[in-house]
Amino acid sequence: MAHGSDFVKKPNVSGQFYSSHPKELSQQIDAFLEKADIQPLEQRVEVLIAPHAGYVYSGVVAAYGYKAAKKFSYSTIVVIAPSHHVGFSGASVWPQGSFETPLGSIPVDQDFAGKLISQQKEFQFVPAAFAQEHALEVQLPFLQRTFKDFKVVAIVMGQPGIDGCARLAKALQETIGDRQDVLIVISTDMSHYHSAKEASSMDQQAIDLIRKGDVQGFWEGCASQRFELCGFLPVTTALLYAKDKGLQPKILKYADSGDVSGDKEAVVGYFSAVFTAPVQDKGSQQSIKGELTKEQKQKLLETARKTIFMYIQDGKVFDVKEKDQRLLLEEGAFVTLHEYGQLRGCIGNIFGKGPLINTVRDMAIASATQDPRFRPVGKDELDKLEIEISVLSKPWRIRDPQEIVLGVHGVIVSRGPFNKGLFLPQVATEQGWTREQFLSYLCSEKAGLPPDAWKDASTILEIFSAQVFSEKDL
Repeated sequence: MAHGSDFVKKPNVSGQFYSSHPKELSQQIDAFLEKADIQPLEQRVEVLIAPHAGYVYSGVVAAYGYKAAKKFSYSTIVVIAPSHHVGFSGASVWPQGSFETPLGSIPVDQDFAGKLISQQKEFQFVPAAFAQEHALEVQLPFLQRTFKDFKVVAIVMGQPGIDGCARLAKALQETIGDRQDVLIVISTDMSHYHSAKEASSMDQQAIDLIRKGDVQGFWEGCASQRFELCGFLPVTTALLYAKDKGLQPKILKYADSGDVSGDKEAVVGYFSAVFTAPVQDKGSQQSIKGELTKEQKQKLLETARKTIFMYIQDGKVFDVKEKDQRLLLEEGAFVTLHEYGQLRGCIGNIFGKGPLINTVRDMAIASATQDPRFRPVGKDELDKLEIEISVLSKPWRIRDPQEIVLGVHGVIVSRGPFNKGLFLPQVATEQGWTREQFLSYLCSEKAGLPPDAWKDASTILEIFSAQVFSEKDL
């Protein structure tokens, strides 16, 4: 692999998967885009899934996704691909330099890549992951013919579990924040070398789960080999990212290699999909809710601490003055207090009442003084408190507990008007619980229900995601 001192990544499969001649390659991609029977979307595309076979087989299918996003401008494009040749844990991120194709050079977004690498030890630069990989590379000429003036962040995923996918999704959210000029491209093919009929049956199962945003069902279907995607880890990461941001999936095109070769006895399946930003009411002045920036998180933590100090010392409520529109959106939040690593109070509001920053202020007071499990915080404890904030998405009801992704989803269980309980997403991780233990303790300890009440059809299960951050994180 040629990366050298200036980290210039030369192509691996130019002249094999696609033409090595710039003019011929441009004409080929333009023809694919022209042939794709779709109009560019009005909703902003944030995630795009495309196949990575030789262009003659999968180029038209890939073109559907790129054409759908064609009208938008992106400053940074993150390409996430599976590793076909090298086994390693975590994810390999190309740190700097550029990627070359027959159509020219694409600069790496070094700042973005550096922020990703700094967030987790499992995010690192593994040069061998890029040495022979085609899945990432074949997306690059399509990007060059579709978009202008962008930088790339190249990620090859090894073999993380679903928790590793969740950590990468969260790291992307943290790094992207409220930017609206970032596109995530997921590279994957589907079933390999089954008859067209069998391939279609398998592939549609996966597509249906992607359309529903069923992360757990998709993961378990891949693990049990009910269906096949070589890029199932990148797709899982995308599903987690999309669910937390409330993105809407659109399946654009499905085909198989036999549609080109004529051989329907042993085909490879391909599909193209996008996830778009939620449609806003025309009269709404609110921006799309997304990941909080580091500065916004710091502002909320500072507000919580200042509020607790003022209320405990002087009995006064901090008068919040805020202009940041993101912090003025109405969202639910919990404030959790620890002292020497032990829980000292935790109170929250699921839906929020008024601006987020006011909800954090009010829940900070409640957590310090109104948690029935603890006496009110004293003045001598103020400097010992560690503050953690969880900003919640709106809950949605689920029918199948398998949809719950531990460490990603918080859960609300309820039966009737009086039995209701909630666990934040981090509880399962902190306690090391299985899904069954998580739900059983939630029913018995929080909702006053039998431990197995979650299995009863009369019990309502709702899940939500959360942005969780503490002073020690920032």
